[in-house]
Amino acid sequence: MRKKPSYVDFDYDSYKWKSTINYKEESHLYEIGRGQQGVLTCEPYKSELHPLWRFKTVEEARLSCNRIYMKYLEYIEDGDFVGMDMCRKYLHMGFTRSRRYWNHSSGKKWTRMKNGKWAILPFDRTEDRFYQGSLIFQRYWKMVREDTTYLDMKRDFKIWKEKHLKFREEYGEWRKRNHR
Repeated sequence: MRKKPSYVDFDYDSYKWKSTINYKEESHLYEIGRGQQGVLTCEPYKSELHPLWRFKTVEEARLSCNRIYMKYLEYIEDGDFVGMDMCRKYLHMGFTRSRRYWNHSSGKKWTRMKNGKWAILPFDRTEDRFYQGSLIFQRYWKMVREDTTYLDMKRDFKIWKEKHLKFREEYGEWRKRNHR
């Protein structure tokens, strides 16, 4: 169990995802990562998907999932794995944020105690709409993450990245020299 929220002492400099990179043009720099990592950083996908992401009511959650899924299908048509993966992450984030607000109606999970240590606040689970919304997001998230097209493209993306490892290393050195 964590002893403090992940955002405390967060090291932005070592974070794999950078808001200054256009991941549509430079997809070789994209990292799949765990869970929702990079979801609020990777452009232009953040700008395309974030306005679609809502979970305040059950109807908003349903509409949001539908819109994000439609973008997912567009990304499939375009052969854009990064966009597909970002849709998966937004659906995952919809599930976890809805669940957070169901567990903690204030949205606040952590509190700092007088002794300076962090503690998780108790569940209150007073807002059923967030629980219902989380189930909708969970269904879509599962549908995407288990989609055979997604899984095939994920495998191909990983192979492509491995084959281009040398190029990525050389490119990284070039960026360091030219973008200080």
